[in-house]
Amino acid sequence: MYNHAPDNYICPFCQVAQGIENQFIHTKQSDIVYQDEYITAFINAGFFENNKGNVIIIPNDHYENIYDLPDDISAKIHKLEREVAIALKEVYQCDGVSSRQHNEPYGNQEVWHYHLHVFPRYKDDNLYSSGRVYSKPEERIKYADGLKEYFKNGKSRDHKSV
Repeated sequence: MYNHAPDNYICPFCQVAQGIENQFIHTKQSDIVYQDEYITAFINAGFFENNKGNVIIIPNDHYENIYDLPDDISAKIHKLEREVAIALKEVYQCDGVSSRQHNEPYGNQEVWHYHLHVFPRYKDDNLYSSGRVYSKPEERIKYADGLKEYFKNGKSRDHKSV
């Protein structure tokens, strides 16, 4: 009812969750910091000027937006959101954390797969007025590796890294 993906849409986030890499997908498997049978979290390939290394959390199954998202999957995503927020504080030593999620074209949704952004925040970072640029995979490694190590070392109570 509230879906806008074009016919024959090839979802890049479904491909990320399925382990597919190709020249059309900016996200690489090395960007994934957490994955289980229901959800995946990865470093966003789109870097914001002062907030590099933000994390995107997605359901592994395709749900276009919040209107389609089942309650049990939403609960898993938001539980991981909290863990990622704590990890950002510990690993990045950021001053705060922001989360945001977009639905439909006029809600600024760009990928037709539900996703939740978790941003590291810093004093006077101007997140909402800064530009976004695509990063190279090698630029994302330090962010991904730091978060993977955090989850691997058991600092998170409920989740493990990939």
